[in-house]
Amino acid sequence: MIRPIVKFGVAGLQAPSQPVVEFDTALHTLIDDMIETMYAAPGIGLAAPQIGVPLQVCVIDLSIGKRGGQVITLVNPEFVEREGLQLEEEGCLSVPGLQATVPRSERAVVTGRDRDGLPITIEGHGLLARALQHELDHLDGRLFLDRLRGIQRDVIVRRIRKQQRQGAW
Repeated sequence: MIRPIVKFGVAGLQAPSQPVVEFDTALHTLIDDMIETMYAAPGIGLAAPQIGVPLQVCVIDLSIGKRGGQVITLVNPEFVEREGLQLEEEGCLSVPGLQATVPRSERAVVTGRDRDGLPITIEGHGLLARALQHELDHLDGRLFLDRLRGIQRDVIVRRIRKQQRQGAW
């Protein structure tokens, strides 16, 4: 089932999420809904808080569903290593239509659990490293906007506020 994506400014989106304790049918349904929602958006990643569920779950598929079996599902993920630097433009399904250049590590290693509770380790470089960092930020209650400083952040937030006033957000 496709679920509505929570946008910047909605309560809960910027609050830390809770660890998953039960790997059950409800979790599998949540993950399946997240994947369907991510593809429908379309996007390359989605975290549970983006659909209003405050749990440490995220899904990533750099192919946007074009190549089967490419979905990475992470439950209760944590960074093990991060190194290097990349500066690329980034967007977010919770901040639609707005992008900014965000500094991220070039390489990221994450451990967590898969949808069945089995241990998993993912090492990402480039875009995958960026996606891992972006989605784990969501689980900590952070948006890419929180990584911006000064006028760059102010301009984007003003655009959002204007759209909110006009009822277009």
